[in-house]
Amino acid sequence: MAEIVHVTEVRSAGVHRLRLGFDDGTVGELDFSDEDWSGVFAPLADPKFFARVELDDELGTIVWPNGADIAPETLHQLVVVQNA
Repeated sequence: MAEIVHVTEVRSAGVHRLRLGFDDGTVGELDFSDEDWSGVFAPLADPKFFARVELDDELGTIVWPNGADIAPETLHQLVVVQNA
């Protein structure tokens, strides 16, 4: 069974880019500039809204003001793959 990993830090690293840190020590940047945002994620297409990302300590992941979030497992896997 895979260990549950939580996001411990997040900051904007440019237009549609985030720098993330995880509780297992993994750190890296993700580039979401090619995402096709839709549904609850549609507001994230606006770079100013995207940059309003925050850490939700209770959920252990990142969230935006409209309630959109991304599972920490997904973020961790993306960081590992994009930064390999």
